[in-house]
Amino acid sequence: MRNVFLALVFCLALSAAAQFTVFPDGSPVDAWFNATDTPDISRLGKKYVVTDYGVVNDSTLLQTEALQAVIDLAAQNGGGVVTIPNGTFLSGSLFFRPATHLHLEKGARLKGSDAITHYRIIPTRLEGQTINYFAALVNADRCDGFTITGEGTIDGNGHRFYDEFWLRRKVNPKCTNLEALRPRMAYISNSKNVTVSGVHMVNSGFWTNHLYNCERVKYLGVTILAPTDGYPKGPSTDAIDLDVCSDVLISGCHMNVNDDGVCLKGGKGTYVDTIQGNGPVQRVIVDRCSFGKTNAGVTFGSEAWNCSDVILKDCSFNGTYHVLLFKMRPDTPQSYRNVLVDGASGTVRNAVEVQTWKQFYNKTDRDPMPMSEVVNVTFRNARLECTKNFYRDKKTDDYRLQNFTFSDIEAVTPDPTFDTSNIENVTVTNVSVTESPN
Repeated sequence: MRNVFLALVFCLALSAAAQFTVFPDGSPVDAWFNATDTPDISRLGKKYVVTDYGVVNDSTLLQTEALQAVIDLAAQNGGGVVTIPNGTFLSGSLFFRPATHLHLEKGARLKGSDAITHYRIIPTRLEGQTINYFAALVNADRCDGFTITGEGTIDGNGHRFYDEFWLRRKVNPKCTNLEALRPRMAYISNSKNVTVSGVHMVNSGFWTNHLYNCERVKYLGVTILAPTDGYPKGPSTDAIDLDVCSDVLISGCHMNVNDDGVCLKGGKGTYVDTIQGNGPVQRVIVDRCSFGKTNAGVTFGSEAWNCSDVILKDCSFNGTYHVLLFKMRPDTPQSYRNVLVDGASGTVRNAVEVQTWKQFYNKTDRDPMPMSEVVNVTFRNARLECTKNFYRDKKTDDYRLQNFTFSDIEAVTPDPTFDTSNIENVTVTNVSVTESPN
């Protein structure tokens, strides 16, 4: 059975890109989603090779100021492509300016410092709120058209941060992510027409990519990795976090991180819909991606509340915990609508799960409290080996499940129970969930 799944995964990897025409709500897909060409950096302005401006190839020498000076020079001259050549260059937080871009040539490695003191404290968005916290290694705010391209690597150098996190958890099991003091790899905010293409992004200290309040974002052929086995694992190294974002294409990427693959965010709390800075995530397509040991291909996260029109198309899974995961917070009114999974293959723990999430629970009085919901979900054309269950949910008065469709599915699992009794209006067509052979 496993060989069949591997063959299917291989076929999916070679398949041509789908041409997307409509979102699950019936609205048209803009032609922009079907264009997956790598950005032509020759059209983005002058090329600023950092070693031409005093930066040296030395993996032990912190060069934050020298690298930032090249970015600032490019910005002063009207923009351009800040280029990291073959070699390893150590840095703390860098801030890209409007009309500047980052390109990493083959063999290039932009390596983050493993000392948190080398990351500037700034007002930033984290865990559904705006707070003063550490900047990422790569930061771009109000940078319409920003690109990160090339065959090189951004290395978060996160192992020291991982060690500290797990030690803190031993001393204080309730230690939060923010108390561990560690940087994200890339934070792109308040920007339109962003493209990240080709690069490898490894060992982020915290979330790998965090997009906040962005429109028209593309991740094309990007590899995102963090430790998932042994010690230390990379805690909360989410591959791509979409926080109040719309029109996002993630195509041909590979993700293996110690948390979510693509995670939708937007705010949390009993009055989430009234707080400035919170907002929806909508019109997201994840196409022909492969997922390793991540928590899920797509997670409707613990800091999400208003997400709609999400497509997961022709993706493969290898030891992933979920294809699709909905985290439902009883302290937050959440509405997840119009979701399509089409063409999932490989091995997962659970294909679909609706999960009650009470970590850092903080419900306040609200009367009436809007009912949370997961509505209009279609899961079709799947060939999966599930090591636990195909579908899991929990009966609760905190949310409603409505209008689910399962069709053309073959799944094997140790527990072939396929209980959809908690869903209002469910359609099941040509679905085979059978017990795994001993």
